Amino acid sequence: MVADAAYCLIVFLLTACESEDIVTSADNLLLDAKQAILDEQHRRFQVLYGEGRRQEALRQIQLTIACAKDLLSESLRVLEEALERGDHASGPTEAPTSR
Repeated sequence: MVADAAYCLIVFLLTACESEDIVTSADNLLLDAKQAILDEQHRRFQVLYGEGRRQEALRQIQLTIACAKDLLSESLRVLEEALERGDHASGPTEAPTSR
């Protein structure tokens, strides 16, 4: 799925930023909590679907998708902030022009 690929890419980039100490531990904690919530919502969906409770599973998948959207949005926010902090920390990237 596209969402899985997007999430994997965000996790990869956040991990790279984390290794450079660009992502804060508070951001990591928040993302871990949102991931745990998503995992639980997905588990509930699987149980309901497995038990043949289709209507409840349909409602649950909507909650699961909302959690996934929230996690992806938050991950992108953290990534953008991390990249901005990294850009500011590294200084100007343009080469000076000579006259």
